[in-house]
Amino acid sequence: KDFVTDKEASTRSDIFYMLNRLMSMFKYDGLPETIPKKFLDYFLFVNGHAFCTDVKDDLYVFVGGLGGEPDVYYRPTIYTVANPALNLSKNYKIDDEGILLRNDTMMYGLLPLLSKYCSMLSENLLTMRVADINLRVIALLTAPDDRTKAAVDIFLSDLENGKISSIAENRFLDGIKMQSPPSNNGSYLTQFIELHQYLKGSLYNELGLNANFNMKREALGAGESGLNADILFPLVDDMLANRQECLDKVNQKYGTNIKVEFNSTWIDNKREAEAELKNLEAESEKPDELIRQNEGEEDDKSESNEETDQGRDNADD
Repeated sequence: KDFVTDKEASTRSDIFYMLNRLMSMFKYDGLPETIPKKFLDYFLFVNGHAFCTDVKDDLYVFVGGLGGEPDVYYRPTIYTVANPALNLSKNYKIDDEGILLRNDTMMYGLLPLLSKYCSMLSENLLTMRVADINLRVIALLTAPDDRTKAAVDIFLSDLENGKISSIAENRFLDGIKMQSPPSNNGSYLTQFIELHQYLKGSLYNELGLNANFNMKREALGAGESGLNADILFPLVDDMLANRQECLDKVNQKYGTNIKVEFNSTWIDNKREAEAELKNLEAESEKPDELIRQNEGEEDDKSESNEETDQGRDNADD
């Protein structure tokens, strides 16, 4: 398929490539062999929830449907699983017969977010392709008849092949008309490139990846480059917290010792943010130390002045 002009294929490929990147977000320790990490994360990223239960003394993770009579907080109580490979079709009671795993608090998953941004990126990519092709047209040549058109075609062909052509008739010049396209097409392409960078940077920021996009067409300062840091962590922190909470329930119910934490560039970003926070806390404590230091110096000066005055009084006596 043409992954540029076919918008559906382009969007789907962008989503798959983003899911490939996201597979490096979390690192698990203690997962049983029957629960591969890639399928656990894939189920959670795409479906928003999954279900962990034991089948013939082995732990598995399934994807299915939520239902049953809601509890006091209107949460589902039944998870329906159908797995032909294990000859399994059953309604499980959540928490009693297995543990519900959540990708995020709302169990929404990442597919709606990826679909939104990737579809806009595909639309903009198609627009850039059309604009790029149109920029090849420096001028439009029109001919009034077939004979003149044939002469124009020969003239352009010779130019393409690097030959210098001569014009033998005045009617060629009299019949040819040149139409110049709008001169600001290049600025349109620049705007589309900026939009592409903005959409891609916004998507990466939503997923905890620091991707700055420079709309100012100039260098960014350290303060400006860090303005988007606040948006990096809320969603991914929520995803990590839900995984940790659900896996703690799995460990308690089935006696496992499964742990999860950030991995790859996500843990690097987290460590950098924590180090920066410590530096800010240290900087905020400096004014208090300076105040205490100045107060101590003033006390020393006042004591010194008192001693000096007392020495003068003794000298006068």
